[in-house]
Amino acid sequence: MQKMTVTEVFLAFLKLGFTSFGGPVAHLGFFREEFVVRKSAISETDYADLVALCQFLPGPASSQVGIGIGISQAGWRGGLAAWCGFTLPSAIMLIIFSYAVVRLENSVLQTGWLHGLKVVAVAVVAQAIWGMGRALCPDWSRRFVAVLAALITLLCSGVSGQLGAIFGGALFGILFLRDQQTNQQRPRLKAPGKKPAIFSLSLFFVLLLVLPLLAKTGVQTVALIDSFYRSGALVFGGGHIVLPLLQAQVVAPGWIGQDLFLAGYGMAQAVPGPLFTFSAYLGAAMKIAPNGWIGGLLCLLAIFLPSFLLLFGVLPYWSELREKARIRSALGGINAAVVGLLIAAFYDPVWSGGILSLGDFILALVAFGLLTWWKLPPWLVVAATALGGALLFVVVGG
Repeated sequence: MQKMTVTEVFLAFLKLGFTSFGGPVAHLGFFREEFVVRKSAISETDYADLVALCQFLPGPASSQVGIGIGISQAGWRGGLAAWCGFTLPSAIMLIIFSYAVVRLENSVLQTGWLHGLKVVAVAVVAQAIWGMGRALCPDWSRRFVAVLAALITLLCSGVSGQLGAIFGGALFGILFLRDQQTNQQRPRLKAPGKKPAIFSLSLFFVLLLVLPLLAKTGVQTVALIDSFYRSGALVFGGGHIVLPLLQAQVVAPGWIGQDLFLAGYGMAQAVPGPLFTFSAYLGAAMKIAPNGWIGGLLCLLAIFLPSFLLLFGVLPYWSELREKARIRSALGGINAAVVGLLIAAFYDPVWSGGILSLGDFILALVAFGLLTWWKLPPWLVVAATALGGALLFVVVGG
């Protein structure tokens, strides 16, 4: 197979960055069609191996798969080009949106469409629970893990409860879940050497340990980097699962209001590309500096940096790791706990902040149906729900 150049990787992912609607699962389908089927840049087996690895790692799975494809084609420069092409379109859109919302917040609240964005977040997270629950909790033992993880997260608020649920799920998986998969074909994905991998993994853990200590100095920029770096480093399941982590990191300390947080999350459903670009919106909409486009880019880089370091560090060792049954069993427990985290986030803050009346409930139910059964594009559902929120305000609250 002929490898792509850095420029070719960037342009291919830039096109996907403008057109890849539908969330992480859809992104993986777009990547396969582009790089396995159309360009024959990576084999079917290599692609499956890469997807399996990125499902195991914390962070945004679809973005990590894209970075991995870039690395396989043009080394670390290819990985960076893939990330830039796929991520920047939605990040720029959300930063622009943040400027509009922050300036027009009062008038937006008065027209009701901002609340419509909070209502559509209810539908989107409900759809994620529905799909992920069916895939990741196929039996009663994993459903038990999901319910227990949700209770732990709700009773022990903040990052500590979320991490406790994740590690508890891993322990349950090791002790009680028996892996049924077999590896009849060894992975063949090309990877960086082990020396650069060791450096990347070392830097990942050093930053994870040192940044919280530096954040205690009271410098807001360092505190911001620490919060978003830890969110990117500790979230399993990617996508919607980052919602409760970010909510604990930025809403609780008062860096951004709950209304603006949920409105941005709703708007993030309407743009293509990875949901982690929600971080760019949050950084730009912060009440205190660094904010604006500088804060947006800072938060964006901080939340994605763990993905680069982990992927570059683990790729050379993946062929050995994935053959271990205990690793796969632990992953089964973690995935079930992830569903529980999402259930907890659905209750608070998504449902509690979005559903304030019977009209809100009906609007969310319609949005859920449009997404789940009618399969309408998310951007169209988001726009329609925002309009519905404005109309509800005119009819009921105007």
